[in-house]
Amino acid sequence: MRIVLVGPPGAGKGTQAAFLAKNLSIPHISTGDLFRANISQGTELGKQAKAFMDAGDLVPDEVTIGMAKDRMEQPDAVNGFLLDGFPRNVSQAEALDAMLQAAGMKLDAVLDLEVEEDEVVKRIAGRRICRNDSSHVFHVTYAPPKAEGVCDTCGGELYQRGDDSESTVRNRLEVYHTQTEPIIDYYKAQGLLVTIPALGEVSDVTKRAMDALKK
Repeated sequence: MRIVLVGPPGAGKGTQAAFLAKNLSIPHISTGDLFRANISQGTELGKQAKAFMDAGDLVPDEVTIGMAKDRMEQPDAVNGFLLDGFPRNVSQAEALDAMLQAAGMKLDAVLDLEVEEDEVVKRIAGRRICRNDSSHVFHVTYAPPKAEGVCDTCGGELYQRGDDSESTVRNRLEVYHTQTEPIIDYYKAQGLLVTIPALGEVSDVTKRAMDALKK
């Protein structure tokens, strides 16, 4: 299956992508991983991306599209893939369609993880990270530490990252509404869009998505 996963920041795309890709036996292709891999390997596209990122500029669509194309042509993606973070706008969606069409392929579904804006803010702004180990993550409401501000695992100080503040989250949501949300209508017009309520346990959301794909 060839699937695109969309949804606002904080909808749980990365978590769901990992579970769905495993269940469907297809690679999870995320834009973040593409950038990191190309930059660390020193590819031509990676060098171009790094130059823009170091200057504080957005990476142009053609660079992102080039990375995605290279990755989708790898042997493990022959029988399908799950795209997470790409396409990010309608131009990228059109480029993806053209790429697939040229290869005699097409998308099977676009899963839209639906979460209300206030819930997104609550999820992200409530996150607390351990200063000693960033893999130790807590949440003031959903996964609070035993002692406020102290990591259960190592006793390190818990803090809120700058990009997790409410004002930053709302800015990120505004960017999502302006740039990425239009692809929902784009794919809806093609009959590919499947909306998945993303509230509840992770396993419940995965089950909803898998059930929808089977239909």
